[in-house]
Amino acid sequence: MQEGFIDYQKVLDNEEHAIKSTQSVIQKAVDWFRSKSMFVLAYGTGCGAIEMPPTFTSRYDIERLGVVGVATPRQADILIVSGYCSYKTLKRVIRSYEQMNEPKYVIALGSCTINGGMYWDSYNTIKRLEDYIPVDMYVNGCMPRPEALIEGFVKLQDSIKNSKNQAGYMKYRDNNNFYKENQKKVFGENIAPTYEENFAGMNQ
Repeated sequence: MQEGFIDYQKVLDNEEHAIKSTQSVIQKAVDWFRSKSMFVLAYGTGCGAIEMPPTFTSRYDIERLGVVGVATPRQADILIVSGYCSYKTLKRVIRSYEQMNEPKYVIALGSCTINGGMYWDSYNTIKRLEDYIPVDMYVNGCMPRPEALIEGFVKLQDSIKNSKNQAGYMKYRDNNNFYKENQKKVFGENIAPTYEENFAGMNQ
């Protein structure tokens, strides 16, 4: 009787392992396809936007890596913040980011997005983009050349494909109060429209 129970338990354990293995394989396939199909919001936020058109044209041809530009946030997977952000620009960046569907990622270009760059003492320019929205990949340079931007995309693809790091959109969802408090310090209470209701039930 005991032996029969143990044998049956082994069968159940093997079935559970097989299911988990299948789910793992499926998730790896999904991550791989996702990494090879990246839709970029065509929104030049700063001076780095000058480097983006040649990246998509025939000489560098980033489309061969599965990176394509789209017109609206609701179609996009990637938001590129291409340099400095004034407060006025930041409000549009946040709104565009919140309208994007998950999974979504942010690539930030140049030192301006890290520490304010040459605008570090400006009265109307932010210093750290990651205080307001999460950044998945930084590309250094002022401004980064197309080769550097392509390398940033490749690194982000590798991160998505292998699930190396927690994606920024998960951080934004899990730590939404932190980001909203930082946004309120810049804009006050008048941050409209708000999208907190989009996160309701996502962690259940």
